[in-house]
Formats: sequence, C-alpha cells, structure tokens
Amino acid sequence: MKKILLIVSAVIVAIALVAVFVVKQQSGYTKVLTAKIHRENLATIVSGTGQIKPKTYAVIGSTAEGRITHLYAKEGDHVKKGEVVAEVQNVGQEAQVSGQQAAIDAAKTDIASYIAAEKTAEANVEHAQADLEQKKLDWDRAQSLYKAGIMAKQDYDAKKAAYDTDMASLAQAVAGVNQAKANTASARGHLGTQVATLRSYQNALSLTEATAPFDGVVTDEPVREGETVVPGIQNSNGSTFMTIADMSIVTAEVKVDETDIVNIKTGQPAEVSVDAIPGKTFKGHVTLVGDQALLRSTGVATSQSTTGTEEAKDFKVVVTLDKPSDELRPGLSTTAKITTASKSNVLSLPIQALTMYTPPAPASNGNVEAASTSSSPKAPPVQGVYVVEKDAHGKQRAKFVPVTTGITGATDIEILSGLHENDEVVIGPYKTLRVLKNGALLKRDTSVPATPASTT
Repeated sequence: MKKILLIVSAVIVAIALVAVFVVKQQSGYTKVLTAKIHRENLATIVSGTGQIKPKTYAVIGSTAEGRITHLYAKEGDHVKKGEVVAEVQNVGQEAQVSGQQAAIDAAKTDIASYIAAEKTAEANVEHAQADLEQKKLDWDRAQSLYKAGIMAKQDYDAKKAAYDTDMASLAQAVAGVNQAKANTASARGHLGTQVATLRSYQNALSLTEATAPFDGVVTDEPVREGETVVPGIQNSNGSTFMTIADMSIVTAEVKVDETDIVNIKTGQPAEVSVDAIPGKTFKGHVTLVGDQALLRSTGVATSQSTTGTEEAKDFKVVVTLDKPSDELRPGLSTTAKITTASKSNVLSLPIQALTMYTPPAPASNGNVEAASTSSSPKAPPVQGVYVVEKDAHGKQRAKFVPVTTGITGATDIEILSGLHENDEVVIGPYKTLRVLKNGALLKRDTSVPATPASTT
C-alpha cells in the first residue's frame, strides 16, 4: 500500500512539473486565429428592399357621372387593348346622339331641296336668256324699220318695252340663282354645326365606357355594379373602376441606403428574391437610379419635406427582371442584391484581419526620450494586417504589413498590394487584434469554440 502511494505521488509531481514547464514555455505568447491568403472570385453586393411593380400600369377612373351598369372584367382577368371593361348608365347620352343624328338627316334633306331650287333657278335663267335673245332680235329689227319710216311709233315702243321686260326678268332669274346658292351654303353651314354637336354628344357617350389602354391584367377593382361613380373635379380625385397592369415587363422597385447609391449604375446585374416565393431568385438588371433622396420614415422626397429634421435617407432603384414569372404579383415584398463590382481570381483576405496601426514617431537627433514626449508629432495610422513570420530562433511573431485593398465582398476583401498568396495572417480574436503589438510572439489557437448551452 505504501509503495502504491509513493508511485501516485511521483506521478502527480511529474504532471505538476510538466504543467509548470508548459506554462513557462507559453508565457509571453499571444493566442491568435490565423488564415492564409488565397485567390477567389469577389463581388461587391448592395442590397435593397421594396416591392414588385409592373413597368406599365394604369388606374382606370370614371369620366362620367352615373350608376355602374356593367363591369366586364374582374380582378385577375386578362384584357386586351381597346376592350370595354366597364360601363356607366348612358340613357341620356344615347338619346342626345340619336336626336342629333336625326337632326343631321333632316339638315341633309334640306340641303338636297336647296340644291334642287338652285337647279330650278338656273333653268329660269336659261329661259330668260332665250327670251331676251328673241326680244333683242325684235328690238333690233324694230329700230331698223322705225328709222326707215315703215313702222309705227306704237309698235316701236312695244318692241322696246318687251326687250326691257326680258332684261329685268333675266336679272330677276340670276338673283334667284344667287339666293338659292346662298340658302344651300347656309344649310351646309348649319349641317357642319350639327355634325360638331353630334361629335360632342358621341364623346359624352364614349365617356360612359371605360376601355383598356393596353394588354394587361386587372390587379384591383374597388367598385361593384350598381354603385354610383363620379369624375374627378379639380383637386378631387374621381371614382376608380380598376387598375390594369402590363405584366410582360416586371420590375422590382427597391430603396437603397444613401451610403451605397453612389456605387449603383444602370445596367448592373442583380438578383431579386420574393418573400412569397422562397427558394427562387430572378435575374435582372438596374434600369433606373433615382436622383431624389427619400426620407426613410415617410418615403417623401427631401425636396417636398417641410421639416428640417436630419434622418437617414434612401434612394429609389428600379431593377427590371429579365424573365418574369406568372407567379409574380404587384405589391409582393422583394429584396434585390445588386452586383456593383466583381473580379475573378484575386488575392482575398478576410475583412476582420484588417486593422489600423500607428507607427511610432521618429526620434529627434537620435534622442529616443524626445520622441516619446507628447509634443512629438504622431504619424498617421496605417491600414494593414499582421503577418505570421518566424524569427531567427524559429518562433512565430507578428509583423505588421501595410496593404492596399480593392473591392469588398460579403466576408473578404481584395488585396492589391502588400501580401502574397499563401501568406499567413492574424484574423482574430477581435479584442486580441486591437491590442496586438508588432513583433509579439504568437501561438495559434486551435481550440474549438464551445457551443453555448441553451436556456429555458
């Protein structure tokens, strides 16, 4: 028994000595997480949330007052351009059109009678001209006979009177033709007025029918047959029959934070996901980048806001889907991920490895103490990473290396200069990286992080 106790005591002492040796060996070392620089494809993504909207849509409102007699399309129906989709009671308008059409027909009949009167008057003129020619011959013959002294004065005067009478009859017939033509012209003028009135009545009748302005889908119908609708007056909105959307071209209208809008350009590719259709994304491209900032709390443009409150702002971005689906509906919530930059096969570094390092100020005339005084100018901080390097004794040490970066991905960032492929850099922990010193001894932390216990 005593022998066993001695063996156990020796083992405990040996373990204690080993532990002391290990602790002594590890004193002065900093445990860090590391990663190696590698090449990969990087893309900078800007996200925005919004809703699905058709590129073209129209709110069909009432243009006449009255009771709805027919709604020919319901929500979800496909309609064609020019198709009548709704109708308002139009008895009065139809009566006006019919009455005016009858008035036009009567006016056309009057014009026909005036034209006939013209022809009669022209025939009278021709008859009067023939009589005048005969009387002119008689008058000329009478003048010759009277001068020759073989015609009595009474007969001579009768021939002259007959000639003068026919002259007056011809003038009267010509005046009758002119009067008939004037009557015809007046009737034609009245007909033009009545035709214009008919067009006005026909327009009023057409306003009682609502037609589809293009091929599309009825997306909203807030009224029912039998309800009374009114047209808009000045600043008052009129009644709405329905909304028709052209779903052949579908867009995602999203809001992007003001800090990201400067990187978004038209034509950039995007992926659109819809909350109502999980697991499916739609390819698209940016077609519009808004120039007006929108207040995040109200959505009102800053130029229209009357308050001077400073708050976060967004900008409208429209993404047009390349291949829209029949599953999409206007108003569905959506998220668009826009690729603002992308590069292939670039040196990649985890973003958390970047840190800012302030190098010590240079000593003045070799005086180290003077360099440490508060009056000495401080060098500006430099962006870089800590690279794991071996010293002359084979120990791992941290060496700060300034780097130049490029585009930023979701978790990595492009390295333009300062590092090479397979370089090992310190990536954490964050608290350690903040206080890590240049030249510090390093030890890789290979422990597996503990999983937090769930609480009830």
